[in-house]
Amino acid sequence: MKNYQAQADCLSGKTILITGAGAGIGKTLALQCAEYGARVILLGRTIKKLETVYDQIEALGKQQAAILPLDLNEATQQHYQELAETIKREYGKLDGLVHNASQLGILGPFQKIEKSVWDDVMQTNVTAQFLLTKSLIPVLELAQDASTIFTTSTVGNQGRAFWGAYSISKFATEGMMQTLADEYKNTPLRFNAINPGAIRTAMRASAYPEEDSAQLKTPEEILPSYLYLLSGDSKEVTGQRINAQ
Repeated sequence: MKNYQAQADCLSGKTILITGAGAGIGKTLALQCAEYGARVILLGRTIKKLETVYDQIEALGKQQAAILPLDLNEATQQHYQELAETIKREYGKLDGLVHNASQLGILGPFQKIEKSVWDDVMQTNVTAQFLLTKSLIPVLELAQDASTIFTTSTVGNQGRAFWGAYSISKFATEGMMQTLADEYKNTPLRFNAINPGAIRTAMRASAYPEEDSAQLKTPEEILPSYLYLLSGDSKEVTGQRINAQ
């Protein structure tokens, strides 16, 4: 899977929504999905960043992308329902959903976690994913082979001291994925989680400010796992936790 060789048209005809599409893994994945033929829906809170990705996709001469500005910490259930209705009206179906957006919070002792930090991390990493997935399942069901990818972490499978809210939120992410995969195991819907590992991103830099980022893999280097799960080649794969490196 880490060495998956994507065919040039492996995502042709697919519509894929990516959260946190303005930077890091989300941006890189959006560009790759467009390169492989998908129509990409860019969801994020910073319009300028989304517009930059949109322009880069336009420069590829591929399917025109769509921008959906949304702050996951502020969005209500009504916002997600309207988003789902818009996608259904404009595209008729949704073939892929990638939960890429995450919030790190503040690393430190469990006893020092402020409720406001806890609430923000859980809102972005758990509640928003719950509401977005719930709203989009009816649109995903309109596709012949729909794939949802959650983003987990090494600390979402084995708890680690001082990673408090973030670690616990990723355990919840994996639980959500497993629950959905089991509920929909006899349907065309599939749900998996990817652990990107140590990647050269802004979030990683904030967690490890003294680390030499030049020693880390780039987002481009870990995309084969994402492309595999979004393509029809993985239509039998569901309920899996996959390490991208």
